[in-house]
Amino acid sequence: MSQSPTPPPAPKELHRFPCAQCGADYRFDPTAGTLVCDHCGHTSAMQETHQPVIKELDFQSALENQLPSGEIEETRVSTCPNCAAQVEFDPATHAAECPFCATPVVADTGTHRHIKPRAVLPFALVERQAHDAMNDWLGRLWFAPNGLRDYARKGRKMHGIYVPFWTYDAQTKSQYSGQRGTVYYVSQTVMVDGKPQQRQVQKIRWSPAAGRVARFFDDVLILASRALPKSYTDALQPWNLGDLQPYSPEYLAGFRAEAYTIPLEDGYDEARAHMDRIIERDVRFDIGGDRQQIHKIATQVNEITFKHILLPVWLAAYKYRGKTYRFVVNGQTGRVQGERPWSIWKITFAVLFGAVAAGIIGYFISQSQ
Repeated sequence: MSQSPTPPPAPKELHRFPCAQCGADYRFDPTAGTLVCDHCGHTSAMQETHQPVIKELDFQSALENQLPSGEIEETRVSTCPNCAAQVEFDPATHAAECPFCATPVVADTGTHRHIKPRAVLPFALVERQAHDAMNDWLGRLWFAPNGLRDYARKGRKMHGIYVPFWTYDAQTKSQYSGQRGTVYYVSQTVMVDGKPQQRQVQKIRWSPAAGRVARFFDDVLILASRALPKSYTDALQPWNLGDLQPYSPEYLAGFRAEAYTIPLEDGYDEARAHMDRIIERDVRFDIGGDRQQIHKIATQVNEITFKHILLPVWLAAYKYRGKTYRFVVNGQTGRVQGERPWSIWKITFAVLFGAVAAGIIGYFISQSQ
């Protein structure tokens, strides 16, 4: 007799905080920095963390699956069939809409076992402020369809999402070899219209160069999600990571959290590419001169640490005439980014208007002549 499959383990943390007065769920209020119950208005102060310092984790230990068990958690997630985003849902939610692409999603009982966040950047803007910032951004896009603007302004609720990121620290020491170029000029005689003339010709004198550079990289920030285009999240920078708080699930009350889908090792590959670009800049500065040629850079990377952090994003996904438009707002600063919509009618009108205006100007110029 075959045995039934073992059910997945229950999530360790559901990020629910019942109101002490009525039993409804609290939510984190970005304005007051407290938990508030929308049902009865009762508020509750945030619990003080017992972790005053946000500690880094050892990268190599994580790769070898040797992190302490307390650094691992399981959360209940639902996977979007369209964009593959893995978003944490409340256990009472059975059906919802993917906040990243507006695709209907049926909440399942799947769990995601992952490295627990070490820090969170709490939301500083409420939903109304984020909505106003998005509408202002759309208002400055003259070629955006009016229908989309009106659809966005109807006040459809935006989703507050904590988006996962990796940060990496590393100590690097690099040894390089190359050449330093010094620009100088020589006079040459050339014939112009049959007459000799002197001109200055640029030359470069190259000399060997070698040396060492060192740099400590602190909090190289790498997106750990595939649900949003990286260009969107890059455009939301800068983030003030000095406001990071030690991770507490209370900050997630009333918000959703996306599980990371870019593994730690893959994130490090991107971070290392960023480090290499900075190191190359350091080498060119160290070589000096007017020109630089780099033959070789050998970099030794030590003391690699990391942390999994959550950054706040307000997100809206609108379906307009069969196309999904996504807009994201930095939940700390209000900076907006999204897919730029275009109105064919407005573009056509602008082209025609420009042609008519050019014709009128040309007519008056010809008459004046």
